[in-house]
Amino acid sequence: MEKTKNVVTGLGEECGVFGAYDMTGKDVVRDMYYGLFALQHRGQESCGIAVSDTYGEKKVYHKKGIGLVSEVFVEEALAELKGNLGVGHVRYATQGGAKIENAQPLVINYIKGTLAIAHNGNLVNAIELRKELAYTGAIFQTTIDSEIIAYCVARERLHVKKAEDAVKEAMHKIRGGYALVVNSPRKMIGCRDPWGLKPLCIGKREDTYFLASESCAITAVGATFVRDVEPGEVVSFTKHGISSDTQMCTWVSKEKQARCIFEYIYFARMDSNMDGVSVYHSRIVAGKALAKSYPVEADLVVGVPDSGLVAAKGYSEKSGIPYGMAFHKNSYVGRTFIKSTQDERVSSVKIKLNVIAEVVKDKRIVMVDDSMVRGTTSANIIKMLKAAGAREVHVRISSPPFLHPCYFGTDVPTNEQLIAHTYTQEEICKKIGADSLGYMDIHCLKDMVDGLAFCDACFTGNYPMEVPEVDVSRAFE
Repeated sequence: MEKTKNVVTGLGEECGVFGAYDMTGKDVVRDMYYGLFALQHRGQESCGIAVSDTYGEKKVYHKKGIGLVSEVFVEEALAELKGNLGVGHVRYATQGGAKIENAQPLVINYIKGTLAIAHNGNLVNAIELRKELAYTGAIFQTTIDSEIIAYCVARERLHVKKAEDAVKEAMHKIRGGYALVVNSPRKMIGCRDPWGLKPLCIGKREDTYFLASESCAITAVGATFVRDVEPGEVVSFTKHGISSDTQMCTWVSKEKQARCIFEYIYFARMDSNMDGVSVYHSRIVAGKALAKSYPVEADLVVGVPDSGLVAAKGYSEKSGIPYGMAFHKNSYVGRTFIKSTQDERVSSVKIKLNVIAEVVKDKRIVMVDDSMVRGTTSANIIKMLKAAGAREVHVRISSPPFLHPCYFGTDVPTNEQLIAHTYTQEEICKKIGADSLGYMDIHCLKDMVDGLAFCDACFTGNYPMEVPEVDVSRAFE
């Protein structure tokens, strides 16, 4: 659908959710820590854990804070959390949204008890839902749409027998991209939007069940991957085991499902599997497609760490040009794409990567990266490569040009900030200082996901549902 050129993202965030439920009553706090640690790449601004004891008192112990998992959950903080039922969250927020009150999970007390909720994604009907709730007495403590979901679930719970039914009824009202983990006093519930925009999977280790945004978090706690939660499915876990409600799976046909293609291109960790597709395999395929579409005479193929490395290997395999490691990455610096401000992105590039001069000196380099949003990062890296002695730098991007904002939870910024929206490919090449530039062909995306239906709206503008035509990023502040 056509949108005006100054439309920007909604309450954009790309986050990670994690849940654990031990049916025998054993403590899950350590599992929560390691699960969230494995999902740290999905959000580095705030994190939180809420736990309760399904066999004891119904009290929920929770802690959240601004910072990394390892910073917020020091040993003393973990010691204060006890329970066999847990929900956790790592969050990345758009500019202006990094506030402690917006950190998750959200814990709400209501007439039926307590709900703890962690949410990954964005609602496209958040403004109207919030207004409707406010007019019926809801008082909001945050500026995130996750609180809207929590209120919807709590209100529906007054009219149904089970918490999972309340979640299902809330799904009838909310619209957008979401993966939820909801804990009631005696059970863990997970659900995924009917389009499948946001990922969620199930794991198991002996008597403990897990829910996670990515399978890498399941592996991190020594559990076995069971399966992905289906788009539209509601799963619940109690001391009696797991149950599933697939009624809403029929809301969207398989052909119209819309998994976020950016998960496979960039966000997901390379050792994760999503909906039966290996992320590593997806990026190899992308690199090979780039080599076929944009061949060039060169001496070395290098990838920009981390998410460009596998695509670079694919490019090397297809082209026959040797693959090399040209960068040392400082592992203690977060992702530049998900820094809140442009100044943060520029400064973090300078301390994040060092070029290994002896690898690139006097060589023609193919530099593979997963995406180009504003162009700042690419320009800085090319400058670093040439300062280290590279004769030529040919840039290959394993995604199509970003042309449109995302409304479902990936922070693609205003159209004016998208370099491909303002400049032609030739102009971008000159602007970033590259010797040549090639983007992934939009028609090759389907090969990355083995035929799964996916959302590519940030490249095409073809959104899977109606999206807001106003800037809602500050609507609740």
